[in-house]
Amino acid sequence: MTDERDEHSEVSLRGVTDDDLFVFLTHEHDPDAVRRSRFTPRPRDAFLRHWRERVLGDPDCLVRTVTVGGEVAGNVVSWTQEDGRRYVGYWLGRPYWGRGVGTRALGLFLELERVRPLYADPFRGNAASVRLLERHGFERAGTVRHGEDEHILLVLHPAARPEATP
Repeated sequence: MTDERDEHSEVSLRGVTDDDLFVFLTHEHDPDAVRRSRFTPRPRDAFLRHWRERVLGDPDCLVRTVTVGGEVAGNVVSWTQEDGRRYVGYWLGRPYWGRGVGTRALGLFLELERVRPLYADPFRGNAASVRLLERHGFERAGTVRHGEDEHILLVLHPAARPEATP
């Protein structure tokens, strides 16, 4: 059995390949992930078009595939909203939840994404995601609504230093 330290050392980020998108699609359609994120999954063609054109095709987006031991575990992405705020988002497959993979992956990503302030807005009911962001120095800055759902607005300020340990 792999101990927790060894598992964390196997977490890495790399560029996204087209094959990764099909794994991401599966993750987005996981019913438990949909419930936790309150994100409506896109149909296959719309999902692939969104990723190929709006994410990978946008030079403003910084996007990485998260791997664990070489296997695709999810993704982390940052982008600039129309209001000028820079946001970060991530999605991990269910087999990687609760294992420290998100903490390690976000820590690695924040070394690449240096824009501050950096925002995130997880669904208020997704306590694990809120905790993950707070471990990295994000602070609560209010709430926002996406449709019927309330989300917590978090911000990583320029002076914040991540406290999370691998």
